Amino acid sequence: MFTQITYATRPGSERPNEDLVITGPSWIVVLDGATAAAGVDSGCVHDVAWLVGRLGGALAGRLAAGDAVPLAGVLESAIEETRAAHSGACDLANPDSPSATVAMVRVRARVEYLVLGDSPVVFAAAGGRARVVSDDRLDRLPGGRPYSLELVRRMRNAPGGFWVAGARPEAARESVTGELAPGEARGVGVFTDGVARLADWYGWSWENVLDVLAGRGPGAVIAAVRELEAARGPVWGKRHDDATAAWGLLPP
Repeated sequence: MFTQITYATRPGSERPNEDLVITGPSWIVVLDGATAAAGVDSGCVHDVAWLVGRLGGALAGRLAAGDAVPLAGVLESAIEETRAAHSGACDLANPDSPSATVAMVRVRARVEYLVLGDSPVVFAAAGGRARVVSDDRLDRLPGGRPYSLELVRRMRNAPGGFWVAGARPEAARESVTGELAPGEARGVGVFTDGVARLADWYGWSWENVLDVLAGRGPGAVIAAVRELEAARGPVWGKRHDDATAAWGLLPP
């Protein structure tokens, strides 16, 4: 089990926060809902916040039950449950159907992790080093950013593209997964890409991010993002994104 878990989340605008963080004694889950672009027909009567809440609840129920199912299997069955909750009212074949990234860590005999989409998991490893687990497929789409809506639509949950949790349970099998032995890390940070901007855009090392996270808390990390966004602006996209950071202290 974790010896301590702390987290903070902050919306990026006046819109409702589409991030979600849920935890239990031995697990942390962070979800980041994909905000629908203006004018795009998702084919769904539900919004992104609904998808994030349903998926988060399905994951929490499975993780709290303590089953020995691998994390990819946990996610796949949670997506299946969420898909069924649409109750036939939505066009789930629409590639713009609501979706979310997923980052999970679970402590059992070993420390297990799963990343699907651009929400990283970063371990504070021995010697002060950061061990980053990321899924960079969204960053490697053809043509470079800024991406067109049609390109993202065509490459979402498609071979050679990128994968997120939405209406296709098999997307869970595309997750980046692995595990660490006990004692390999003293703690772990779980983030949405609104916080990863510190490392991706603003020149912070992940070691620096983890130092602030462990020393001053998740709220301080998010405050640092907001200060840099205000001073330097975004590299691309939204000026401020929903931002979530969680910190789990691991047993020695």
